[in-house]
Amino acid sequence: MPTVIALDVSLSMSRPVTGTECPEEYQRRNLAIHGINTLLDFMASSCRLELTSLVVFSYLWEQLVSFTRDFESIKTALNKVEEYNITSIEAALTGISSVINEQWSAITPCQAILITDGSTGAGQRSLQTMLHNWNKYEGSSSDDKFPLPFPFSCKLNVVILGNPNDAEVKSAIPMFEKLIEINGQGGEVMVPENALGLKSVQTLFEQLAERCYSPYQGTLQCGHFKCPVHLYPAIDPYRKNHDFETIDIEIADTLEILGFLDIADAASPQTLSRHLVFPNSSKENKDEASKDVKTEEEDESAVSHDEGKVPAFTVLLHGSLKVEGMVALTKIGPDWYGLLYSWADSKKKSNLMLSILEPGQEPINWLGPMNNLAPISDFPDPPYGEDDNKTPFPVRPLDKRSYAQSCVVWIKPSGLQSDLQKVLRHARKLPDKQQQFYKELNRLRRAALGFGFHELLEGMATMLERECTMLPGTAHPDAALQLTHAANALRSETATDIAQMVMPLRTNFSQDD
Repeated sequence: MPTVIALDVSLSMSRPVTGTECPEEYQRRNLAIHGINTLLDFMASSCRLELTSLVVFSYLWEQLVSFTRDFESIKTALNKVEEYNITSIEAALTGISSVINEQWSAITPCQAILITDGSTGAGQRSLQTMLHNWNKYEGSSSDDKFPLPFPFSCKLNVVILGNPNDAEVKSAIPMFEKLIEINGQGGEVMVPENALGLKSVQTLFEQLAERCYSPYQGTLQCGHFKCPVHLYPAIDPYRKNHDFETIDIEIADTLEILGFLDIADAASPQTLSRHLVFPNSSKENKDEASKDVKTEEEDESAVSHDEGKVPAFTVLLHGSLKVEGMVALTKIGPDWYGLLYSWADSKKKSNLMLSILEPGQEPINWLGPMNNLAPISDFPDPPYGEDDNKTPFPVRPLDKRSYAQSCVVWIKPSGLQSDLQKVLRHARKLPDKQQQFYKELNRLRRAALGFGFHELLEGMATMLERECTMLPGTAHPDAALQLTHAANALRSETATDIAQMVMPLRTNFSQDD
C-alpha cells in the first residue's frame, strides 16, 4: 500500500513552540520531522515492504523522495528541507494526486498523510476559499481544478501540529474534516491530545502508525496444521450499505483452509484485494534457530538466515500449491472467503498470496454455494472422472434460463445507433424484409416508450420519410407505401400507447392478397 507523506514547509511551520512540554526551543517543523521519523521507524519494523514517498508543499509542491523502501533516505531528505512562503492545501492535494497517478494505477489502495500546523492559507488559494468554491458548484464538472475526490483509491489522513485549544486549530479542524468527507475514502484528522511538544507529537504519530500500518496477526489453519502468520497489507474491514441492510464484517483471527481446487476451476474471480502471507515465527523458535548462526554479522542477511531456518507450514503450503497447480479455499470470516495460491513476481521468486473475495455464499458463481462444496471422497463417482478428464464446474443453476429476446439497453449512444441502423437496413429491403422491419420497429418503439424517450418516435418517422424519398426508381411500389404508413403510425395519437403495435399496411401488392 503506497504512502505519500506531504509535509507543510511554509513560514508558519517555522514558528517556535513554547510551553512546559517543550523546554528547549523547537520549531513546529522540527516536531513534524521528529513525528515522521517515529512513523518511519514503526514502518521499518512492522511494514518493511511499504513504499513511501516524501512531498513538501507551501504555495507550490515538490517531490523530494520518490517511492522507496529505503526509509533512511527519507530521513536524510527531511534534514535538508528548506522554508518557503505561504500555505496552500490545494497544492498539497494536487501534489499527492500527481505523484500517485504517475506511478500507480487507479485500483491500487494508497495512503496520504498531510502534515501541517493548522494554517489554512490566505487569498484565493486558501482552504476556506477552496471549500467555498466547491460548495458553490457542489462538486460538479464546472470546478475541474478541485483536486478531490482523488481519482484512485486513497485514504486521506491529516495531522495538525498545534495545541488543541488554539482558536486557529479549532477553526481548521472542520475544514480538514470536510476535505476527508469530499474524498469519501476514509481517513481522519489527528491533533495532539496534550500541549504541543516532543512527547505529544511522538505519541500522536505512534497512534497514527498503529491505526494505519499495524500488520494483521493471525493463525493459518489446515486440519491439524497451524502457523502464525501476518498479512501485508493488512485487510480492512468490509463495510457496504445495501438497499435494505448494511454489511459490516471483520476478518477473523483464524484463517481456516476448507479445501483445495484446481486453478482452472477457480479461474479469475472478482476480488476485493490481494495480500502477501508471511510466517510469523515465535520468539522462542527464533532464539533456538539463532544459536546455530554466527553472531559476528548482525545485518539483514543474518536476520533473513535466522528466519529461513525456522520451519513454517506456509512454506510447505506454498510449495504444494505451486507444484500441484491448485488454490486453497480459505474462510477468513463469517460468510467471507478467500483464495490462497502461489504468485510469482519474477521467474525466480514466488510468494504465497491471499485474494479476498466478495462476502457471501456465492463469491464465485460458477462454483455454486460454498456450503455445497465437499471432499471428493463424499461422492460415489469421482466428479473429475476416472482419468481426471472432466470437471464438475461450472455448476448448472437449478433455475432454467430463459432464452427470450433480451431487453433493449442504451447505455451508450452506439447501442441506440445500432438499433436504428437495423431498422433502416430492413426498410431498404422492403417488401422482402417486411416481417423483420415491423418486428424491429415495434421493438424500438416499445423501448422508447418504456424509457420515456418520446422524441425518438418523431425522429424515427422523419428517418423513414427520408428513406422513402431516397428509394430508387426500380424499388417495389409496396416499399414506399409501407414506409409512409409506418411514419404516419409513429405520429398518430395511438403511437404513445404501449399496448398498441404498428401493423403492416395491407395493399394490393401484399403476398396475402
